Amino acid sequence: MQNIRNIAIIAHVDHGKTTLVDKIIHASKIFRENQQFDDLILDNNDLERERGITILSKNVSVRYRDTKINIIDTPGHADFGGEVERVLKMADGVILLVDAFEGPMPQTRFVLGKALDLGLTPIVVVNKVDKENCRPDEVHEAVFDLMFNLDATEEQLDFQTLYGSAKQNWMGPDWKNPTDSIIPLLDAIVDHIPAPKIEEGSLQMQITSLDYSNFVGRIAIGRVKRGSIKEGQQVTLCKVDNVFKKVKVKELHTFEGLGKAKVTEVVAGDICAVTGIEDFEIGDTIAAAENPEPLKRIAIDEPTMNMLFTINNSPFFGKEGKFVTSRHLRDRLMKETEKNLALRVESTDSEDKFLVYGRGILHLSVLIETMRREGYELQVGQPQVIYREIDGVKNEPIETLVVDVPAESAGKVIELATQRKGELLIMEPKGDLQHLEFKIPSRGLIGLRNNVLTATQGEAIMNHRFTAYEPFKGNIPERNNGSIISMEGGQCTAYAIDKLQDRGTFFVDPGEELYGGQVIGAHNRDNDIVVNVQKGKKLTNMRASGSDDNTKIAPAVKFSLEESMEYIQKDEYLEITPKTIRMRKIYLDENERARMAKKDA
Repeated sequence: MQNIRNIAIIAHVDHGKTTLVDKIIHASKIFRENQQFDDLILDNNDLERERGITILSKNVSVRYRDTKINIIDTPGHADFGGEVERVLKMADGVILLVDAFEGPMPQTRFVLGKALDLGLTPIVVVNKVDKENCRPDEVHEAVFDLMFNLDATEEQLDFQTLYGSAKQNWMGPDWKNPTDSIIPLLDAIVDHIPAPKIEEGSLQMQITSLDYSNFVGRIAIGRVKRGSIKEGQQVTLCKVDNVFKKVKVKELHTFEGLGKAKVTEVVAGDICAVTGIEDFEIGDTIAAAENPEPLKRIAIDEPTMNMLFTINNSPFFGKEGKFVTSRHLRDRLMKETEKNLALRVESTDSEDKFLVYGRGILHLSVLIETMRREGYELQVGQPQVIYREIDGVKNEPIETLVVDVPAESAGKVIELATQRKGELLIMEPKGDLQHLEFKIPSRGLIGLRNNVLTATQGEAIMNHRFTAYEPFKGNIPERNNGSIISMEGGQCTAYAIDKLQDRGTFFVDPGEELYGGQVIGAHNRDNDIVVNVQKGKKLTNMRASGSDDNTKIAPAVKFSLEESMEYIQKDEYLEITPKTIRMRKIYLDENERARMAKKDA
């Protein structure tokens, strides 16, 4: 019987989880001497590397002091909370990583609350003590207060604390005396995290995540709670609504280092991957063939936002994408719901439109970005928050918003948040920054990040997380600029844009191909205007000094995917293809727009 420790690493985004896992992997000498590896070994998909965030949780294992340590790296963004909630089921303890300057942040509270509820043993690591202005002792106090407020038990409050810098590759009990390695952390894991509790009885294993291989299909991953699972064994798959299916285990793999090792039997307490089982969902239980006993299903927080996904029907459809039909779109969205627990997809009364529910703008934008990289073309509507009726009263999702900003810009941030029905709860200095906390409706957050970054010259650090549903707070002012719309199709000219610059800012460059009804800029006033940007200069055979001045055009404003999603209005779509993101009116024809506006009014 081998010694096992199962730990999840949880933290707020950017506090150094993935870097710490890198150092643990290096310390345990998994690699051969001559093997070259980049940083952020576990953030292995392109999107994670580009954005510098963890999106999917992953498993690795290391061996230390004759003990196998299974490590689960989790995302820090609350938008991917669905990932965290399900993988914590596999752990017996957590390493809570906290930045020595920032201290506990909104997402720290979110994931720590989930871990304490499950009764996991915490080890606190105060990371980045080499930062200037860091305050490790205050942060340690703040973590204790946070655990106390989250109703931690006496045992959980008696947590082990280590200080260090994952980047500098050291951890130790005292931050003033750096050690020379990360080994004290591995010692703390073996000494303080409990070994898995082994219960007597028949097989029980809950599927908490899945993998996919082109050779064997879907692979179920989870932790064996009791009994043991063997290769070739007949087992029962317990699905939702007490549906039982007899299935056979084809192969078993456990996690060894960064890969998997084939085994014939896995005993209780270890995490394994099972192939050969079809038609399972996350949350299902693999139980004994005779008298199966299912485990309680995983409960996931509900989505708070939805967006309309539809096929691309603009004049430029099919030029850049491979998958453009409604069948492609439906199949891809349904495939995503299998592994993305916090996502829901509903059909609408139209064959080619789908309502997709998610945790927030980032959650949905990662799905859209992944799809466009796979070659899909689609259009999405404006994100809408989900209202609920509770006791006959209309309720909406409320979030806690935390902004750290230089003191001179704090007033502007407070003004922007309160315009959107935010209430200021806390305002206190933190190093050389002002720390602001608001209670704000989710609706108020759409488009707020852009405005705050503009008002603070990009120096604000914003974080938010869902707290609860509360009664509707009233109307929130929307974007106060109308759109500049292209009158017809064709290439836009520098001459035409130059003559129209006093009307607003443009999102397109001269020479770009446009179509009629495309949104090409922001109007200075609150109404939409239709302009002709295709007309060239009237040429004559006379030259006159002064009439041939060069055109001077302000650079086009370029939006990222999230910024575009937050920018569009109710009567606009975002057209997304593998190469371009365009904004357009839902009705491209001007007369039809006027007719529909009257009908809505």
